[in-house]
Amino acid sequence: MKAVYLQGQLLGYDEPMNARETLIALRRITRAIDLHSKRLERSAGLTVPQLLVLQVLAERRDPGVSEVARVVHLSQGTVTAVVDRLEAKGLVARTRSDADRRKVCLSLTANGEAQLDNAPSLLQEEFVDRFDQLRDWEQKMLTASVERIAELMDAQDVDASPILESGEIDRAGRSKRSPPA
Repeated sequence: MKAVYLQGQLLGYDEPMNARETLIALRRITRAIDLHSKRLERSAGLTVPQLLVLQVLAERRDPGVSEVARVVHLSQGTVTAVVDRLEAKGLVARTRSDADRRKVCLSLTANGEAQLDNAPSLLQEEFVDRFDQLRDWEQKMLTASVERIAELMDAQDVDASPILESGEIDRAGRSKRSPPA
């Protein structure tokens, strides 16, 4: 890639159009994820990991932190911090199991159910719905292409969960770019 100048002014870089278009598409995807995450935080007061935890608690009966962590593909430490924040907001309750007093069970409070009912859908849910409507060959082609892009960007070994949120997630389940809720 070489720099392109006109009368001493840098106009940009001469790069193959396909690479440029691919980078623009990647930037649009990143931007869509960022905008959706911000909209979720503004409208529901929740981060994507917090909403995922609430969804799991609505679907399962009295799970523990380790079960929730497995389902949402986050570490136990991260889920514990997310649950701490949700409990502080009055959205989640912790109770001891009657069968095994060592086990702490998680459940939604009435406020948590209301918050979940009013929360917008997650970007990945919309994506999965649309992706599932594609033909099998198209799904495989897209998956292979995106995996190849990850390799080209030296990201094939980056640990990632299937959660679409921008920014780095701290142990409390908030994006590090966001102020605490």
